[in-house]
Amino acid sequence: METCYRHPNRETGVSCSSCGRPICPDCMTPTPVGMRCPECSRQRTPVRTLQNIRRGGVEVTRILIAINVIAWVGELASSGTANSVFARGALNGDLIAIGHDYWRLITGGFLHYPNIGVGLFHIGFNMYLLWYLGNMLEPALGSVRFTVIYFVSLLCGSFGALLLNFHATTVGASGAVFGLMGAAFFELRARGIDPFQAGIGWLIVINLIFSFAVSNISIGGHIGGLIGGSLCALALQVGDRQRSRLLGVGACVVLGVAAIAASIAFANSQSLA
Repeated sequence: METCYRHPNRETGVSCSSCGRPICPDCMTPTPVGMRCPECSRQRTPVRTLQNIRRGGVEVTRILIAINVIAWVGELASSGTANSVFARGALNGDLIAIGHDYWRLITGGFLHYPNIGVGLFHIGFNMYLLWYLGNMLEPALGSVRFTVIYFVSLLCGSFGALLLNFHATTVGASGAVFGLMGAAFFELRARGIDPFQAGIGWLIVINLIFSFAVSNISIGGHIGGLIGGSLCALALQVGDRQRSRLLGVGACVVLGVAAIAASIAFANSQSLA
């Protein structure tokens, strides 16, 4: 028989569930994870966040921010011209239905209002959130899965924007950013972390309130992106449980294709109405 590490004259068959050292009844401290020795029972469990579970870098996040900024500079440079970047790329249901400008489902998510006032605040706020969420998600999920979530969220946001306000001209990375918020929420939960304690839950709530309270904001784009990103995170988690990352990514791709098909079908139905 082993003897207690604190009382060598006492035999015991119990070991600390944390460090493995043998402990006698006087040294046992009951915990939800088994008996622990006095030293281990006083140790606090480190708080887990997505930031301290990192595995990689944020290269895709930087590339996405660069594309958004370059596109906005291009909008400013071409503002006022007949073929401006804004006019050629903004999301608009009528132009998709009549002109078959299907690329607008994607390009609209990389454009922002082309002016120094509202436009600067618009892109600045979105890029700040993209940087914050990208630093949280991309290292934890990997660049490929992070990219898939971003673009599927963008496409679902485009569909939501068309669904709720078909004739409006819509731009902004908000749909994709809301998708990243939704993905972060469910990723935190999957890792045993309270999303509200980590701040993501409240970030979603505050931004949803802001979306409904302020005019000229695409509610459909925000909600559509949030739903798309949340579904992607859940699909990836199912793939992980089945030990098949390809399954999760494939499900996300199917969701993105479905968002494109639904957007085109809805646009065509509006043109015939």
